[in-house]
Order: sequence, then structure tokens, then C-alpha cells
Amino acid sequence: MNKENIKIGITHGDINSISYEVILNAFSDNRMYENVIPIIYGSAKVAAYHKKALNIANVNLNQVRNADEANTKKIHIINCIDDNARVELGKSTSIAGEAAVMALEQAVADLKTKKIDAVVTGPINKENIQSDKFNFKGHTEYFQDHFKSEDVLMFMVSDVCRIGVVTGHIPLNLVSTKITENLIFSKLKIMNLSLLKDFGIRKPRIAVLGLNPHAGDNGVIGTEESKTILPAINKAREKGILAFGPFPADGFFASGNFKKFDAVLAMYHDQGLIPFKLMNGYNGVNYTAGLPIVRTSPAHGTAFELVGKGEASCDSFRSAFYLAIDIVKNRSIYTEISANPLKPQELPEAGSTTLSFEESL
Repeated sequence: MNKENIKIGITHGDINSISYEVILNAFSDNRMYENVIPIIYGSAKVAAYHKKALNIANVNLNQVRNADEANTKKIHIINCIDDNARVELGKSTSIAGEAAVMALEQAVADLKTKKIDAVVTGPINKENIQSDKFNFKGHTEYFQDHFKSEDVLMFMVSDVCRIGVVTGHIPLNLVSTKITENLIFSKLKIMNLSLLKDFGIRKPRIAVLGLNPHAGDNGVIGTEESKTILPAINKAREKGILAFGPFPADGFFASGNFKKFDAVLAMYHDQGLIPFKLMNGYNGVNYTAGLPIVRTSPAHGTAFELVGKGEASCDSFRSAFYLAIDIVKNRSIYTEISANPLKPQELPEAGSTTLSFEESL
């Protein structure tokens, strides 16, 4: 793969949010696009509005009609919305929701035709974006539907840890009813393959958390661990997946045990995302594993309360952008290795389980 021809699409998300601020501030550092082609799916007019409001003068956007026209050493933008779309900083509006969907649709169309290699999605407001075209609880469900994936995994990723969740955007009182042996096993398969293919980890080790306090205390506080979670772990191990647990969630993170594993599978959204965000702040990335395409996103929302103040951090967007590039490269390496497997005597010596992009060349 030519490292300088990778095209990363970026959807502008909610036009009244911090999305344009973090995108523009990230690209004020021209190292961001030295060896990659970034393409913003959005609006040159809206981008100019945000540049002026935030006094960002050192970012120049090159307007193109489609992704085929984009080339290196520039930041490109494709106009996806009506030029009359009104920006109301920090407000949730139906116009902003409609603009987010338009950009998303065009980026997805280009993903399907391989005009771009990956997409980084800007934050959306899950209420104002609802329409006949977008009737999903979030980006994760939208991409799963559009790419016909049987199952996907919300995978929170950083340099500190990787945490996936069995159940995502559902009410807490439904979690125990949704967790099944088959669902946990499905998430473990997706996580394991993603660690191999997307992150280049040769023998990934996965920790699985319990659902109940103290992981059920041998049935005193709940039986999901013994009746549902442990059978799923055993089933995964029978398939060669190195899964361990279930572990009590509080002690697992407090003791630092998460550092012994390549990824952690939590049972529900907040069980995984609260420790993840506490440990990573603004540096985390939301990655959708299990898709045939690469989609990452900053691990934060619209943050309407910060809009226009110049206080929003672009660290998470920057991390999401770089992770998308890394995964595209790692998938290419994985495909090449799978097509030309090494003989046993040619395998690298045991040591670190992580195979970086540079080490694979």
C-alpha cells in the first residue's frame, strides 16, 4: 500500500458543535497530513464561519467536487449541504441534524465505492439527527445497518487500554435481559479478530468483566456470571480465543490488572466507558470493530457548552485520525500475511505480542 495515497474521510458532524473547531485546530499542524489525504465531508461556508469565529487563520481548505480530485499535501473539503444552512453555535437544531446526515451519507457512499479508505466521524446530536434517513441510536448502529454486518463492537481505544462493550446504547434496566452467552461469544470473536487484524497483535489476551458487583460472589449477588458469562468464555477458549474472567469490574481497574491484557470486554456501556474516559481524558477513540470498512470517532460528544470558546481539545480527533490510518495499514499487512503465511520456522521469536507497522515491513 502506498502510504501517501491513503484517503481519510472526515464527516463534519453537528455544525453547531465543537466538531469544526477540533478538526480545524488539529489540521493547523501540517504534520497531520504529510503522508495522507484528508477529505472533509461538510461545507466550506460553515468551515469558514467557524474559522472566523475562532480566529483560526493557518488552515486552508481546498474545495473539491469529489474524492477522486483529492491529492497529497492539502486538506480537502467536499460541499455536502446547502450553502444557506444556518449555523447557531451551541444550539441543537433540525438544520444541524440534517446537515450531519447529508455529510454522513456522502462519506458512506464513497466508502462503499472505495473512493476513501476510512472515515472519521464528527460528533452528532442523537436527538436532532433523527429522521427518515437516520433512525438509529448512534453512528455504530448506522454503520452496522449500512454495511450489513451481523454484529459489531463498540471498541474504545487508546495507548493506555482497549475496552469493548457487550451492550451499547440501551437503557440500564434492559442490560441483564440482553446479555446472552451467544452475544458475549459474538463480541469476543469480533474483538479477537480486530486485535489480530486491526491492531497487529499476534496472540491477544482478553479480559471479560462480570455483570454484578464482585462478579456475583459465586451466586450470592447474581448468577449471570456462572450461567451466562463463564460459558461464553469457555466457548471462546475452545475456539482458540485467549479469554479470561469474569473479573469484578471495580477491583480489576483499581488494581491495574487491565494492564496485563490486550483488551477488556465490559458488559454494558458505562461499566466500560467510565474507567476508559477517566484514564484517557480527551485522548480516547471510539472504533467500530466488525465492519468491512474502517470507522473511528473522537470519544466525545457535541459539547455545545464549549462551542465558540476556543477551549475544546482536538487530541481525541487527532488520535481518531491517526488510528484510522494505522488500521488501514494493519489490515493491508494482515491481508498480505494471510495470503502468504510464514512457515513455522520463519515465525518471529516469542516476545512482545504486538507487531507494529514498522516491524512488519
